[in-house]
Amino acid sequence: MEYRRITSIEDPLFKKMHQLMQNVFPPEEVLEFDLWKDPLEDPGIRVFVAVHDGEVVGTTEYRYYEDFNVAMTDFTIIGREGLGIGRFLAQKRLEDLNSLAAANGKQLHGMFAEIYDPYRVDHYEFGGVKPMDPYVRREVLSHLGYKRIDFPYVHPSWNNDGEAVTGLDLCFLPMNGNEHQLQADLVVKFLRRYYSVLSNKPKSWYEMIENLESKENAALLPI
Repeated sequence: MEYRRITSIEDPLFKKMHQLMQNVFPPEEVLEFDLWKDPLEDPGIRVFVAVHDGEVVGTTEYRYYEDFNVAMTDFTIIGREGLGIGRFLAQKRLEDLNSLAAANGKQLHGMFAEIYDPYRVDHYEFGGVKPMDPYVRREVLSHLGYKRIDFPYVHPSWNNDGEAVTGLDLCFLPMNGNEHQLQADLVVKFLRRYYSVLSNKPKSWYEMIENLESKENAALLPI
């Protein structure tokens, strides 16, 4: 299996990646083909695919913030079972992020990820691909070491319509494995940066941020 970075919509692998996304995610969750041009060309956004026998069987998008020394996993897609794609993507992503942190003169602090909570919302559909089942994904991420940040999380809709999306947890993977809390200030700064591209955020998002700003730390709990 190969780990290949995609930096252009002209890359033939991108067409296969986009098709995989359409096969797995509901239509409203998949950015239109042409709208991927700018994100793919952004050096701060890293999009990689797992290629097996010439086919795209998995993909992941993530980013590294030098000033925070943390990463964010935007999404990970496993398109086929029985190939160890999830482990392959996780290992290769971590190798890449460790290299970026080393170039920044640091050891990677950790990685954020939004994780669906199927125990609260049970109607997620992922194209019938069993490894993408939200119950499975939650357990896998728990095994990887992710922990739930203890606060009620609100996700601003990527439609930029001011709607609040619930049913997710914001989680964090501490690289040292021993952290039981996270500075609330880091969470606030990260969320403000990550969602800076959305001009229309719900009132509940700002209330969430205000609540976090009143705290010194946020507990990291099992998921």
